[in-house]
Amino acid sequence: MKTNKWLTTGISIIALSAMILSACGTKDGGSANGGSGGAKPAASASVLDDIKSRGKLVVGVKYDTKLFGLKDPASGKVEGFDVDIAKALAKQIVGDENKLELKEVTSKTRIPMLDNKEIDMIIATMTVNEERKKQVDFSDIYFKAGQSLLVKKGSPIKSIADVKKGTKVLAVKGSTSVDNVKKQAPDATVLEFDNYQDAFSALKAGQGDTLTTDNAILYGMAAQDPGFEVVGDPFTDEPYGIAIKKGESALLEKVNEALKTLQSSGEYNKIYEKWIGKAPIK
Repeated sequence: MKTNKWLTTGISIIALSAMILSACGTKDGGSANGGSGGAKPAASASVLDDIKSRGKLVVGVKYDTKLFGLKDPASGKVEGFDVDIAKALAKQIVGDENKLELKEVTSKTRIPMLDNKEIDMIIATMTVNEERKKQVDFSDIYFKAGQSLLVKKGSPIKSIADVKKGTKVLAVKGSTSVDNVKKQAPDATVLEFDNYQDAFSALKAGQGDTLTTDNAILYGMAAQDPGFEVVGDPFTDEPYGIAIKKGESALLEKVNEALKTLQSSGEYNKIYEKWIGKAPIK
């Protein structure tokens, strides 16, 4: 009788344990065959929610691109077309253009920083193309540019047709300019640099014959040194978009609304003429 009593008690404990484990399994992970029972984890906050919660917009801009995003080493201020667009968006999204934090990006680092949520968006002379659309979502086009060539005044290179075998072309890593010039001048030698200032310094030092990127950026370089000039007609279309982390539809919609407001109010034209020196291309 004593043995049977302990046996019965042991069986009861085992059965109760099995019931508890089964209940826990159903609550946390669903049934073993893939059923979807129990509570689901709460959805993470959207980037727009994060922006509103912190009360500040964090934007990736370039620090080495005159006219678009250039840091003054003396004052530490970053100024340019993209910076003013970022300020205008901060005003639209969080109500104050001063509630804005700028972080430096390059063509190589900007998408990884966006993916890691180090920044909320990229406003950094970023050309919209099909390959990049697989990685990020783009806003409506906010600037129209085209790829050209920067050379030392007096150079025999007058257009992309003059870029041939033996020509050393300087460009920036991670930019569409590299692929474009390789297609347009397949026999040329392309040397890649981490940023535009390094590439321009190399051109001035005689390490290459021409530097290629969007004409808007090249005009800024020519403005820095009158010994250089932009030559030839643009040989590509380079529409710039604001990059948002994929799937952040609420923020994308907010950015597009803000851009439309800037256009309709005339503020966009003022920013464009301030930095580019003429009315925007229609």
